[in-house]
Amino acid sequence: MTRDIRTVDDVMTMLDGLFSDGADRWTEEGAAWWDGFYADRSKPVPFFVPKPDEGLAAHVERGVLKPGRVLELGCGPGRNALYLAGHGFEVDAVDLSPAALDWARERAREAGAEIRFHHGDIFGPVLAGKGPYDLIYDSGCFHHLPPHRRISYLALLERLLAPGGHFAFTSFAAGGMGCELPDADLYRDRSLHGGLAYTAESLRAIFGAYEEIELRRMRSQSAESPYFGEDFLWTGLFRRPTPAS
Repeated sequence: MTRDIRTVDDVMTMLDGLFSDGADRWTEEGAAWWDGFYADRSKPVPFFVPKPDEGLAAHVERGVLKPGRVLELGCGPGRNALYLAGHGFEVDAVDLSPAALDWARERAREAGAEIRFHHGDIFGPVLAGKGPYDLIYDSGCFHHLPPHRRISYLALLERLLAPGGHFAFTSFAAGGMGCELPDADLYRDRSLHGGLAYTAESLRAIFGAYEEIELRRMRSQSAESPYFGEDFLWTGLFRRPTPAS
């Protein structure tokens, strides 16, 4: 018999454990799955291309996002981190997968880019003492989190995003890609079924404490485009309000 739940972190860890082995791709135990995913770099995976997300690039090139301190959550092989570093941003980038980070570091060396790569779970100690950041960017990490970890995610934004700073992301769009089962069913199934789809309304509700700058479907990009884009994804940009004086 165990009666050792004393903190919110204890509750979160217990809920993590309700999912089947191999389904926990957001915890340290998920690193091996992601290493296997990134092992074959020649796979025709859309986001393996060394191109930044079209929504991110549009905001940078229009001057909406200006150079400053940025944290990328779930950076994978580093394509967005490299783009941001190349446009004058000071970049920290974190990922669960050592294989993904090895690839990202190789790309950074080839480009002569200075990026601080960190290995670990975004809810673990890897981000302790970091921030504040002017921009937090997430290209596909959020939709791999179970419902209870949205609480952890919002707490991370609250802790690390500077007042007036921006939060930008891509995630699976309902009707495009991702699981559309109700939250409770995910715990019954013990699976996220590959990632969660979101409606615009659900994203606005989750991030309701932030000012919406843009939320739209990503624009598909051709093979010749310098940008990455798939229309089964949302691209969003929100701003943290500045406290009233």
